Amino acid sequence: MEAVEKGFKYTHLSCPSCEHNGCFSINEDGSGYCFSCKEYVAEVENVEELAQGKQIRNVKVERSNVVESELEGMFGALTDRGISEETAKKFGVKIITNTQGKVVQHIYPYFTSNEITAAKTRYVDQKFFSWKGSAPNTGLFGQQIAPKSGKFITIVEGECDAMAGFELFGGKWPVVSIKSGAAGAVKDIKESLEFVEGYENAVICFDNDKPGREAARKVARVLKPGSARIMTLPNGFKDPNEMLKKNAHSAFVKSFWEAKIYTPSGVLNVSDSKDKFKAREKKEAAPYPWKGLNDKLYGLRQGELVTLTGGTGLGKSSVTRELEHWLIKTTKDNVGIISLEEDWRRTVDGILSIEANARMYIDHVREQFTEEQIDKMFDILYDGKNKNRVWIHAHFGTNDIDEIFSKLRFMIVGCDCKWIVVDHLHMLVSSLAVGDERRSIDNIMTRLRSLVEETGAGLILVSHLRRVDGNKGHENGVETSLSHLRGSQSIAQLSDCVISLERNQQSDDATEANTTKIRILKSRYTGDVGIATHLVYDRDTGRLSEIDIDDLTLSTDKEQETTLNLDQL
Repeated sequence: MEAVEKGFKYTHLSCPSCEHNGCFSINEDGSGYCFSCKEYVAEVENVEELAQGKQIRNVKVERSNVVESELEGMFGALTDRGISEETAKKFGVKIITNTQGKVVQHIYPYFTSNEITAAKTRYVDQKFFSWKGSAPNTGLFGQQIAPKSGKFITIVEGECDAMAGFELFGGKWPVVSIKSGAAGAVKDIKESLEFVEGYENAVICFDNDKPGREAARKVARVLKPGSARIMTLPNGFKDPNEMLKKNAHSAFVKSFWEAKIYTPSGVLNVSDSKDKFKAREKKEAAPYPWKGLNDKLYGLRQGELVTLTGGTGLGKSSVTRELEHWLIKTTKDNVGIISLEEDWRRTVDGILSIEANARMYIDHVREQFTEEQIDKMFDILYDGKNKNRVWIHAHFGTNDIDEIFSKLRFMIVGCDCKWIVVDHLHMLVSSLAVGDERRSIDNIMTRLRSLVEETGAGLILVSHLRRVDGNKGHENGVETSLSHLRGSQSIAQLSDCVISLERNQQSDDATEANTTKIRILKSRYTGDVGIATHLVYDRDTGRLSEIDIDDLTLSTDKEQETTLNLDQL
């Protein structure tokens, strides 16, 4: 790297000790300092080779101790920073002026056990620093005048900020500074951790910019839980020194007392969160097609994961089609559908059948409708006012898990789908090579949950039940529970709501065989569980209708004549 002349002999060189490129400077007196490893070289050898970019290794590094008598300069006010001579003298800071009396250098002493062991020189006009001594072994700037323990210690980002803070406090509270700016804040605090943790509260007041705020949080995580407070300066002020120059004493003190206890991400203090609580967005909701479900669940909500489950042949697909049609017809939201067990045309046909009140996926039924009638229904659902609102997965047989999640995210983010239907979970599981079904389901459910939390979409997930022990299965009307969910308890844990279908399709009683119970197994929103409603299937229309169980008192003759036949589901 080409050497750059900047008031020193050379800067931005490769360090001969740590070999870090661009952090080594050579002073006019032949000494050198690395801003990366903090090593001071009393006399740099092979200067010209270093300046020409030639790598010099294994250079002997000599640490030098600095004594007060070696420090140049004199005590005086830091007029460029608005800091009084009294304060500068208290911190041991000296200045160097030019022939016109202008302050051109600050010399900040650093102490170890009350002895000066390092000093940092700030070149005011050039905005550059140099070091003498062993900086890593010193305490924080200003530590020598602070009590060993107390109620509060304020930590700032620079030496002038420490002195400014001291003046803003009227000398009532100790203020110290880290040594190497925001980038080295954590390292500096760790080196002086015993001193800092001698205080009940450490108030971190770094620069009011992104690097300063990030460094403040990193330092807070190093300190004892509950002891770190992060101070936020008023808008328009970058640091304490700026507040001092603008005589903002009372504003600084007010910000000090308002400093908030640091809490890690995901943990918050409720008393500090009232405004966020009141301003939270109300989740958009859509009612279910059936009153019984709404009475228990108060509708479908965006930002929630609803799992629909039931035994084989009990009507999960029929219920799903009713929900898809309902969302398309009764909301203005975009709807995304991923049906992994059927071609997309069958999905479109199924929803169209709900609109037609006829099973149009059966050829002879479809033939009863004219092309004009079909076009009109298609227009109602998929064109017209609903144009570009319904998005469907169109690659039957392609179940790569990452590809599916990519499509889910695209539907939500790219197509603005507020509602997503995934049919079904175990087809996703089958795409994974992992042999452990439980672990695969855990992984998928976690990703689905994260997607819902991130995007705020409402997701309806179809899942299967495991086989139950005993002589009866779910086709015999066995009452379901969360423990019957196939594969993993994460399905129940990560779902906001679990809805189960129950029906004894093997019953000799036609009424019982043709009646599906809708049972709520979990409702995080209301806590209300149990039987919500009863649905019957009309073979002629292909529709599910909600009925009062008390109305299902059909005679044997009537039962034989009815067209209700849920075995067709």
